[in-house]
Amino acid sequence: MAIRLVASDIDGTLLQNGAVQLENDIFDEIRRLRDRGIQFCPASGRQYHSLRKLFEPVADDVVFLCENGALAFQNGRVLFKRAMDHDLCRDLVHDILSIEGCEVLISGENISYLMPRGDQIVDLIKNFTGNNVRIVRSFDEIPEEIVKVSAFHPDGTELPVKMLQNPWARRFRAAVAGREWYDFTLADKGTGIAEVCRSLGISLSETAAFGDNYNDVPMLDSVGLPYIMDGAADELKEKYSHHAQNVPDTLRKIIP
Repeated sequence: MAIRLVASDIDGTLLQNGAVQLENDIFDEIRRLRDRGIQFCPASGRQYHSLRKLFEPVADDVVFLCENGALAFQNGRVLFKRAMDHDLCRDLVHDILSIEGCEVLISGENISYLMPRGDQIVDLIKNFTGNNVRIVRSFDEIPEEIVKVSAFHPDGTELPVKMLQNPWARRFRAAVAGREWYDFTLADKGTGIAEVCRSLGISLSETAAFGDNYNDVPMLDSVGLPYIMDGAADELKEKYSHHAQNVPDTLRKIIP
């Protein structure tokens, strides 16, 4: 099977063990793939601004799949965007903020809107993740289309999932996107990578993908060659036969 596109999750996949910067090894691999006519696609719940900074040395050579598959960029141009119903988002935000200890992140095209209860969420999104951040006092201050609404709970996703899954998973696609994050979109990484492939004229069967978490499953189930990371949950490692410890090393093996 000839691979023409490689998609990869970021946190827990390209960035492991708390790393915040990518190693040069992955940039070298992206350039090597580019020279062979193979496209690379970071696929993440992160914002475009954050991803572009993370991949700065090769940012013009990749397609960015952002916000858990709701938005994609190439060379600064929006390839596609799947916006959510604004009124439903308002109700979802209300329900998230009714949960004790929960924070909300509302994603526009390239701005993260926060209504913080404390400093932790602002520091995390602005300084650690590196997003464009705007603080708002109410939902109605948000002037643009929304592509993702996320519940953040520092103690984990158990309570947000319990409180939000039944009323909201029928209206939006809901995905646990890490220990503390529960995301809602009209897309997922599976629909997102399908849109990227369509835009590039590449078949999903010609695509390899790497992931480590449950929000990666729709993408991994869509592509011809899915890899789950060794650090993933046992349930996910049992689901996929191809495992990877390190993305660049694995790429050199499957695309020598």
